[in-house]
Amino acid sequence: MAISDFQLIEAWKEVLTLSKLERGQTVTILTSASTHPQTLQCALIATQSMGAIVNRLDLPPVNGDKAFSRDSLAYLGTTPLTGNRAAIAALKESDLVLDLMTLLFSPEQHDILKSGTKILLAVEPPEVLARMVPTLADKVRVLAAAAKLNAAREMRVTSPAGTSFICPMGEFGPTAEYGFVDEPGRWDHWPSGFALSYPNDHTAHGTIVIDRGDILLPQKRYVTEPIVLTVEKGYATRIEGGVDAALLRDYMETFRDPEGYAISHIGWGLQPRARWSTLGLYDKEATIGMDARAFEGNFLFSLGPNNEGGGSRTTTCHIDIPLRNCTVSLDDAVVVKDGRVINE
Repeated sequence: MAISDFQLIEAWKEVLTLSKLERGQTVTILTSASTHPQTLQCALIATQSMGAIVNRLDLPPVNGDKAFSRDSLAYLGTTPLTGNRAAIAALKESDLVLDLMTLLFSPEQHDILKSGTKILLAVEPPEVLARMVPTLADKVRVLAAAAKLNAAREMRVTSPAGTSFICPMGEFGPTAEYGFVDEPGRWDHWPSGFALSYPNDHTAHGTIVIDRGDILLPQKRYVTEPIVLTVEKGYATRIEGGVDAALLRDYMETFRDPEGYAISHIGWGLQPRARWSTLGLYDKEATIGMDARAFEGNFLFSLGPNNEGGGSRTTTCHIDIPLRNCTVSLDDAVVVKDGRVINE
């Protein structure tokens, strides 16, 4: 259901206030051919009404001839900023970049953040943004989970479906996504609400069972029959099952990159306003599936790069897979029990 411009402008103002936007600061709104026009228009109004100096930087799309999906996270190759020194310079001179295009997993994004510029990604439909406006309580919850990840040296994941998965940790720090950017050089994603980290390179091992009702992204597909992943030395070495497994194998083979099979980030959802069932209510091209990534109690793991967490692995292939009904333990402490977050 659509929302009014007034509602979305108010949502933008709330997020910008949480992001500590001040009068006189420079905001650059980064857009592309796929940017939602209402999101852009309301962002322009909200930033100007708060006294910011506002620019819009619109860049042509890339990778459409290489990707097998129109999802912005389906192919993590070059971006419209690759080699574009003038555009990068403009973004580095901004206090805040509102990314309505998707720079995630790009070296250009890291370069811009190092300058102290804050980047907030917002590409979900307007009504999803309005439903999941972040709060300070979200930040508290996510930072508490991130602190647990930072202190842990091993994550264990089990499920009734047969998952038995072990990830040694400590090589990479945690990432806390709570939906706003309140510190210089911070990146975040509105909407979100989860904590994640990365296993030590070449160490994750065990079995992951993607059960019926679990979700594949960017396929935006509920699994209808179990898929069994065998993980050895940090890589999914076998993907077994029926048609769903065959579809996943075939998609991953299109990248022709063994690094796409590496275990990437691991963590769990903490957003009570996100719902597992929402994906089935949207056209596949209308959303990137943040409800699926953030719903409270999921175990979210991914395959592909780890450069967002400080690693050196890059690949154009990135698969996010939220699982239900899992038990997640950090060292000897259970943080998610049968798909429900344990609140201390």
